[in-house]
Amino acid sequence: MKTLFVLAGGFGTRLRSVVTNVPKPLAPVLNKPFITYLIEHWIDQGINDFVFLLHYEAIQIEAILKKLSLDSEYSNISFRSIYEDKALGTGGAVLHAIDRLMIKDSFLVANADTWLDSGLSALSKEPPCALVAVKVPNCKRYGALQMEGSLITQFNEKSSSIGQGYVSSGLYHLTPEIFNGLDVESVFSLENTIFPKLVANKKLFAIKVDGNFIDIGIPDDYLRFCNWIEEAKNIEL
Repeated sequence: MKTLFVLAGGFGTRLRSVVTNVPKPLAPVLNKPFITYLIEHWIDQGINDFVFLLHYEAIQIEAILKKLSLDSEYSNISFRSIYEDKALGTGGAVLHAIDRLMIKDSFLVANADTWLDSGLSALSKEPPCALVAVKVPNCKRYGALQMEGSLITQFNEKSSSIGQGYVSSGLYHLTPEIFNGLDVESVFSLENTIFPKLVANKKLFAIKVDGNFIDIGIPDDYLRFCNWIEEAKNIEL
């Protein structure tokens, strides 16, 4: 399985009304940090090499990763972290990690605040560049994807996306080459800088999945995920 870069450096400002003392990836869910549920879920899908891209409250996140690495249950799992002196955005964080680790092969990317039932195994086998697209009942919060078969032809704006459709789940299979020409330590996003170029060149594809998908970045969705876990996933997420 490919190395998984985990974007975990964000400030989580929208969640602070209910999570005040820890960064968003460590938001408590039934007495465990949210990120541990993701790690367990990703390992179940075949991931054994993690690189966490950190900035805000990095020390707290690294402490959790250190604790997991000392657990015999995770003895065959690699946990690494890359710290950013300043917030670099999703794209800048990935380029920074590529440079620091001298990455030459393709890799996977995931968000540390988003749950998706499946998709990593299939994505790892898919040629880059690709993302996992998930069907949601209302695309307004995310922006719908327009596709011709598996080829992504457009990312619609959030405000113009209403109703059911496919959106980006935040799981990507990318290559170092797509960052050529960009300066290390520059601040930019995958969504606004990298993906539009790939779409324009017809080089970004999607794997469509259905299933549970949630971003805990706002209080209502975080509390909904907490309830889902407390009910042993026996209710609708």
